[in-house]
Amino acid sequence: MRKKIWIFQSLLLLECYLVSTTTTRARREGVGVGEEKAEAAIPVNTLSPPEGNTTFLDGTNWCVARPGVSQVDLQNALDWACGLGMADCQPIQATGPCFQPDTLLSHASYAFNTYYQQNGNSDIACNFGGTATLTKKDPSYGKCSYSASGSLKASGSPLSKYKASFVWWEIGAILLLLCLRI
Repeated sequence: MRKKIWIFQSLLLLECYLVSTTTTRARREGVGVGEEKAEAAIPVNTLSPPEGNTTFLDGTNWCVARPGVSQVDLQNALDWACGLGMADCQPIQATGPCFQPDTLLSHASYAFNTYYQQNGNSDIACNFGGTATLTKKDPSYGKCSYSASGSLKASGSPLSKYKASFVWWEIGAILLLLCLRI
């Protein structure tokens, strides 16, 4: 019973952390209150593609955001790709070469493709809850270059680029305190 309570408290603490960081980011970016809660949701996606890659049979493909999908779903998928999906989203930050055009569709396309390329170019790695699709047309433009097959390390685990941060140490300390209290 105590273990269940500890797990519940840990999940509750993690949810509070995610909501507070999303709220802080939304305030910095001037996002309205109604949109804050939509950003806090994490889409249910497959975290790792299955073995066997059928994409290479037809040549080079890129994964891009599907036009016309819900903006909320697209934002949730983008947040997941740049967060738990561990896609490299630096180029779509304000100072990055892929920031312009500053649209949700453009930023999501870059993040989706990065995740897709990092995870073995498997068709399932380009789903994002139905908000993404494969294309044979290179979406690169100007100084913004989208990765293609083989240009990213697909063999390494996405966790290999994880860098410890102070926030994770805080979460660990709080969880330890909760564990000792029980």
